[in-house]
Amino acid sequence: MEIKGKVHEVSPTVQVTDSLKKRELILEYIENPQYPEYLKFEAIQDRCNLLDNTKVGDDVEVFFNLKGRPWTDKAGKKTYFNSLQLWKVNVLSGAGATAGAPAYAPPADISSQPDDDDLPF
Repeated sequence: MEIKGKVHEVSPTVQVTDSLKKRELILEYIENPQYPEYLKFEAIQDRCNLLDNTKVGDDVEVFFNLKGRPWTDKAGKKTYFNSLQLWKVNVLSGAGATAGAPAYAPPADISSQPDDDDLPF
């Protein structure tokens, strides 16, 4: 799945347990300008570094998986949780958009080259 929006917040990486690290991205999604939505995506493990070049105010496209799981409390009541786990972020505009763009050499002007059709072989 994917969605486009504006970065509202990027959290620092948090070491949840010895084997789990997590980072969150809050995206402002404006389907209806009168009622913007704020969606929380989570990046886990090696995906945390995907948010390094993402800044507040950037327009981004987020690719994610929708995850859901049950949880039973001590009283035996079952509850369900959903999470949006991101796996790719494209910065469309903003400070991070030009950071990942490769630099290319300007094109060579071949019109000023001597007209030498002799092949070297």
